[in-house]
Amino acid sequence: MEKRLYSIRGAVCAENTKDSIIENVELLCSKLFSINSIKADDIVNIQFTVTPDLDVLNPATALRFSDTGIDTSRIPLFCAQEPVIKGMLANVIRVMITVYLDKDSICKTAYLNGAEVLRPDIKNEGGK
Repeated sequence: MEKRLYSIRGAVCAENTKDSIIENVELLCSKLFSINSIKADDIVNIQFTVTPDLDVLNPATALRFSDTGIDTSRIPLFCAQEPVIKGMLANVIRVMITVYLDKDSICKTAYLNGAEVLRPDIKNEGGK
């Protein structure tokens, strides 16, 4: 089957603790991998952003500690800080997974643990 390149997005809110960041990165990525039937060999890279109030652990590092069912040891990971915008939602980890999927795939998003308010315009296929 022919494949094409997609970017799949999602977000989750977490507390500023290592355990919370690891737990919520695992929750978000596991959900996105599952609902989009992603395999490790399909992933090009994974990019995270975090709001400035989450400063105890990089989400890319958190993903390395997580049990998502996908070996991420050979996948390029990157993290950057979100720009500070007045009124921005606090404690947010966003992710964009660049992945090859079947050309007719419909990518599903996941906005979890309070991050649903970031995209009220789309159906949150990832659920809570």
